Amino acid sequence: MKLLYTNFHGGDGGGHTTYIRELAAALASRHEVHVAAPPGSRLNREAHALPGVFVLDQPFPNGLNKWKARRRARAQLAAYLRKQNFDIVHVNGSADHRLVLSAMPAKRPALVWTKHNSKPVRGIGNAMRARRTDLVIAVCEYTRRELLHTAYRHCRVETVYNGVDIERWSPWPSEAVTAERARWNGGDDSLFLLGSNAGTASYKGWMDLMEALPLLSDDVRSHVRVLIAGVPPKVAELERVAELGLAGQVVFPGVLADARGMVASLDAGFVLSYDVETISFACREMMAMGKPVLLTNYAGLPENIDEGKDGWLVPMRDREAIAAAVKRLVAQRDALPAMGVAAREHAEREFGLPLFVGRTEDAYERLLASK
Repeated sequence: MKLLYTNFHGGDGGGHTTYIRELAAALASRHEVHVAAPPGSRLNREAHALPGVFVLDQPFPNGLNKWKARRRARAQLAAYLRKQNFDIVHVNGSADHRLVLSAMPAKRPALVWTKHNSKPVRGIGNAMRARRTDLVIAVCEYTRRELLHTAYRHCRVETVYNGVDIERWSPWPSEAVTAERARWNGGDDSLFLLGSNAGTASYKGWMDLMEALPLLSDDVRSHVRVLIAGVPPKVAELERVAELGLAGQVVFPGVLADARGMVASLDAGFVLSYDVETISFACREMMAMGKPVLLTNYAGLPENIDEGKDGWLVPMRDREAIAAAVKRLVAQRDALPAMGVAAREHAEREFGLPLFVGRTEDAYERLLASK
């Protein structure tokens, strides 16, 4: 197959970048893979480093006031599509979806769209795009069910769960974990380390955890330290953390080039999202490293765990429920390593990249066979 992946993000791109990079890296050995991404973006940079992957420096201008830039971008993309004669173009967001459709040649390739977030799908724009989209990939069952109530219900809709590199995100030896824990607990191993590499966007729900901790008794709260990797929080958020009396109890290490050390140090992970999230790469990475996870019952997050075996669920934005869950985690600390083993086994069964890539490739082949 000849494949083109597109992504509109000009910066980091988050999960979109991870998703496309892993597919491109795996499929380039047996298919011709191209990536179209804005110059300067993380995806553009990382795709250039992938052996056998062709990269197009392609902007995806968005907004009515950018019509001139959009016209130039459309002309460039249209010429590329005509020249390359792709079998499949796989888009990953509204901006690239729109531009690709406007640039399609008369003999058009099959069009695949992955729905990466839980934002509502409505409006005339989505209805028009749905009419010309051949396959929609949902990254969890929650997303697939939601799409069946939208204009995309008339498309082929398949669930392909996101995968993570479970070889890279694997449990560390006990000696390395002990050393890493000392980095974060200051040598006080009585501290319970609860953390997340899911970032500090407000919808990630980390502030709900901050609001929940003061509900704990002093003897429990004093033993909890929270680690949250990602872009440093806004000044107002840091001020709120201080108002809650948590400034010395919460660590924001910033964006980590490699978050595995922090994750290795944890007793348990958390992702408490209440918006945008679908399945969470971060959740799956923490589980692959042998960490049980505390999750909200939002969107596809519950699909990551066997509740009570390798993780726990709380109602989203329910501070009292979050506080109660943290109290239980601290109380059952000795049982958490066994739950971590279960989390790793779950990851080995269901989260690996070969399974993710194979299911995506199978979906492509079924689509082409049906056309």
